[in-house]
Amino acid sequence: MDIILLIIGFLLIITGLVGSFLPVLPGPLASWFGLLLLYLTKIIPMDYWFLGITLAITIFITIIDNFIPAIGTKKFGGSNFGITGSIIGMLFGMILLGPIGLIVGPFIGAFIGELINDSNNVNKALKAAIGSFIGFLSSTFLKFLTSLVFTGLFISKFWEYKNVFFSF
Repeated sequence: MDIILLIIGFLLIITGLVGSFLPVLPGPLASWFGLLLLYLTKIIPMDYWFLGITLAITIFITIIDNFIPAIGTKKFGGSNFGITGSIIGMLFGMILLGPIGLIVGPFIGAFIGELINDSNNVNKALKAAIGSFIGFLSSTFLKFLTSLVFTGLFISKFWEYKNVFFSF
């Protein structure tokens, strides 16, 4: 049973890494479940502090992942119209276009929001939309980094107990 948990856990770790780039898959959350399965094996002692801290990090990353494009819009000079447009664009993009909509939606939403605010300033609208896209790239990097750290933790803990896993 431990080998099955180990294999599924490793597959979840890989899914987390891939999910950092594909909005359809939950990146850090899948990686965290991989860690959880590793700790559910009989061989590795349960560490509730470790699992609790990594779960808190996962929840934090998952929540802020949805706001970082809006923050990018604001940092690049966008108004509240651009920020709201970025969030609405993300939601509509996700519904209408699926994974690609999560990338394109905030960009278009921020652009339209800024044009609603000031239809004469296309450059400002474009700058805010670029900020939204940079925010998306930043959140993707943050998810990937988190999943990569979780992968390293998984591998290091497995490596520590590898002889016990394969001593049957």
